[in-house]
Amino acid sequence: MSELEGFKAEAAGAALEHVRSGTIVGLGTGSTAAYVIAELGRRLREGTLLDVRAVPTSLATQRAAAAAGIPLVDLPSDGVDVAIDGMDEVTDALDAIKGLGGALTREKIVAAAARWFVLVGDHTKRVEALGTRSPVPVEVLGFGLRRTMARLADLGAAPELRLHAGTAYVSDNGHQIVDCTLAAGFDARAFASAAREIPGVVEHGLFLAMAHFAYVSGPDGVDRIERVRTADATVTS
Repeated sequence: MSELEGFKAEAAGAALEHVRSGTIVGLGTGSTAAYVIAELGRRLREGTLLDVRAVPTSLATQRAAAAAGIPLVDLPSDGVDVAIDGMDEVTDALDAIKGLGGALTREKIVAAAARWFVLVGDHTKRVEALGTRSPVPVEVLGFGLRRTMARLADLGAAPELRLHAGTAYVSDNGHQIVDCTLAAGFDARAFASAAREIPGVVEHGLFLAMAHFAYVSGPDGVDRIERVRTADATVTS
């Protein structure tokens, strides 16, 4: 395991402190979420956690969780106790970009349904301003794709259709994904609001004021960033 992969695994293990026996957990998608799945499965097998069920956010996560022995359920009408997911970027204000793994719409549905939403990742994902290292993924309908991309460009983005094996990437929902590069420090809330108004846009990968905690692991250990729910502030420890 590389040093960076070790950091991901360390952050994933720390985030699982939010999982209690008898709860329902939303499981994210991607390389860091894979460590959450593996560690949760191990704890269930060893009996340190009991009667935990999970809601997967992608077909890949569904397969991985089933292989790890984690019981799966559909998203309940009253949501989940906690959702744990990776991130492509996160600020100390706990605004994040997600979706490079292609599951942003389902991830956002589950995150919004969680009593607690926890992000995990390595130290390279921590940024001062969104857009520093990652584009904003936008899931779109295939119909009218060129027009939708033009509208995204009107918002200041440099949109690029995501490809897989030389053809347009198709999400689990049957849609395409457009990766929108924006200048670092762009107005994320303005872009999120405007993108949502474009016909053909299904969802975007800006997760703003959604996360309650982030666990970021690096050479100096794991930093826990916590949102103080009674005020728009964070505490880092």
